[in-house]
Amino acid sequence: MRVIVTFARDYPWQSVTVLVTLLLAGIVEGVSLTALLPVLSASIQHGPVGGVASDLGMGHEGPGEMVLQGLRHLGITPSIGVLLVVIVLGALLRSGLVLLARRHVGYTVAQVGTELRIKLLKALLAARWEFYLRQPVGTLANAMAWETTRAAGAYLAAATGAVMLIQLVVYTWVAMLVSWKATLVYLAAGAVLLVVVRGLVRIARRAGKKQTRLMKALIGQLVDTLQSVKPLKAMAREGLADTVLAAETQKFNRELRREVLSKEALKAAQSSILAVLMAAGVYVGIVHMGLPTATVLVLIVLLMKVLANLGKVQKQYQELVVLESAYWSLLDTIHTAERQAERGRGGRRPELRRGITLEHVGFAYGETRVLRDLSLSIPVGTLCALIGESGTGKTTIVDLLIGLLQPSSGRILIDDVPLSDCDLYSWRRMIGYVPQENLLLHDTVLHNITLGDRELTEADGVRALKAAGAWDFVAPLPEGIHTVVGERGGTLSGGQRQRIMLARALAHRPKLLILDEATSALDPDSEAAVCRTLRGLRGELTILAVSHRPAIVEAADRVYRLGDGRAQAVDPHTPGARSRDEGTVEQIRNA
Repeated sequence: MRVIVTFARDYPWQSVTVLVTLLLAGIVEGVSLTALLPVLSASIQHGPVGGVASDLGMGHEGPGEMVLQGLRHLGITPSIGVLLVVIVLGALLRSGLVLLARRHVGYTVAQVGTELRIKLLKALLAARWEFYLRQPVGTLANAMAWETTRAAGAYLAAATGAVMLIQLVVYTWVAMLVSWKATLVYLAAGAVLLVVVRGLVRIARRAGKKQTRLMKALIGQLVDTLQSVKPLKAMAREGLADTVLAAETQKFNRELRREVLSKEALKAAQSSILAVLMAAGVYVGIVHMGLPTATVLVLIVLLMKVLANLGKVQKQYQELVVLESAYWSLLDTIHTAERQAERGRGGRRPELRRGITLEHVGFAYGETRVLRDLSLSIPVGTLCALIGESGTGKTTIVDLLIGLLQPSSGRILIDDVPLSDCDLYSWRRMIGYVPQENLLLHDTVLHNITLGDRELTEADGVRALKAAGAWDFVAPLPEGIHTVVGERGGTLSGGQRQRIMLARALAHRPKLLILDEATSALDPDSEAAVCRTLRGLRGELTILAVSHRPAIVEAADRVYRLGDGRAQAVDPHTPGARSRDEGTVEQIRNA
């Protein structure tokens, strides 16, 4: 029931509109059904319509008499024809109101799914970097796709259950007017029905929870496998992943079968019990209670609708408990991301006119100390290189400069302003970032550069390509800048992909360009081309390059070697500026 209350709280006006519309539809149908009483009585007894109320023994308070009195009050003489018209008009009006309500439910279901996706997307993009380090990509993709769809389905089940419940209340009310004793007996039988089949609802709930958990794990493993499918296939190891994924899929299939079995068993049990109750109702009403045939027939219609709607309410509730676990899982992901929201920190707008300084900076990942009392400076307009062995903190410094991480001690200054006092969004808008990983999209060259930014035009894309030294190979492509580069840029060489990513970083005219091992996977010719581009950009913007490669080091104005958590300035033009591995590479080249 908690999920129903949550939906009603989150979507109050939509829920009220649906409930009011359905209540009116139920009342209209109730009136049209009570109009059956005089018609059936007149047909069975072949008597005048005006005497039907007394013939049925309901007196002036019976629902049939109420309909007749209402017609007379409107100046309409009751007759079989008039009552049939009332019945038809009631059915038409009821259908229209139900259509209106169901359309509103459908619109709200679409809105629920859309709002949940937007809420999840905003929470994810606003989260701190540490949040992503602990979240499998597949889990987040599963939340965006499968869980939001099932959450919207949970709202549909809740709303549909509310539809049936309102109709159940209206039918019960009308039936109570016809014969309260018979109605109470049927309601007691309906309560027994709920108790008998409640175990099937519990089975469905457990199956739904396991489906949510298994699908989250399955999608997470699938995404991880697809991201590493190339090395798996290269070593003929894809069969190992296939075995694991197939096993998880079989587990998921077993839970689906349990869900199907519980739903079909519930449906079969309800149908059998309803048939028995209908026969028993006719017998008891005529033989033991001595009710007129017309009354019994209308009661059976009403009470069968009561029990049918009671069964539908239970089926919708069963559907709801299957789906609600996905809704709670999705909300947990959203709330976790919101608790990890990145704060904008200070409100000062940075300018980067003189340079960047790190003063006595310390940082640790848990118990592992990476930086300790590290200091360095990067003057504006220079190309600064960070070198050192793996694990010495080069990428950590980049993440600290971007503001993805915060130092545990010391401070970072933009000119003379602490980064903690700066508006992070404004600072990051001044940065162009080129990672080591290939992050090209399956889209055009232009879209890969602009990323859909409406402030950037095709002319900006061409300018960035020329600045990155990429225009010479982009222009001859079949559709030029509008050529699709394929999955992860597969139609381009490694050097070409890297230069397009460099163009992306330059498109919005940054003041600081950061390259995090951006040339580590390039061949010497491609690396040389990128270095020529960087030398051409030196002076126009500040460049920080994390690299093990000699070409980058030799192109730099300032080089810092990292080790033991500290930074040591070295001469970029001496052999000592290169690491052991770099010297080995150079020796192999000379050989």
